[in-house]
Amino acid sequence: MLSIKRLDLADARVLIAGAQTKAVEIGVPMCIAVTDESGVLLAFERMDGSKVHSAALAIDKSFTASGTRRPTHEIGEASQPGNPVYGISTALGGRMLVVGGGLPVFVDDDVVGGIGVSSGTPVQDRQVAEAGLRAFAETLNK
Repeated sequence: MLSIKRLDLADARVLIAGAQTKAVEIGVPMCIAVTDESGVLLAFERMDGSKVHSAALAIDKSFTASGTRRPTHEIGEASQPGNPVYGISTALGGRMLVVGGGLPVFVDDDVVGGIGVSSGTPVQDRQVAEAGLRAFAETLNK
């Protein structure tokens, strides 16, 4: 029998709120998705003014990060021609996103979920996702 650590809805709301605060700070409305450890969508928010297509991208970034237990920008680097996972972006019907903005959520050494952000540049998306992780980490230290 396995014991699995998993984000709950309150955790997802903390992640989204932290990310949203950073998105407002940098002036880029974002789509923000949180998945559980198996990549199933737990919570989603599309900020007013975010890009319509970014909803699916944010969800798939979170799916990829939680499932692979790696940041999507690292998978992007590893998926370039000649690298170990070249072509992975076509896996699972194209759901494997290799663009920055998807990060796994860890508690201790366990991946408990993922956060995916889209609507800005890959660097902005990653910054906003990192802000969500910081907000979540603060709740763990209380």
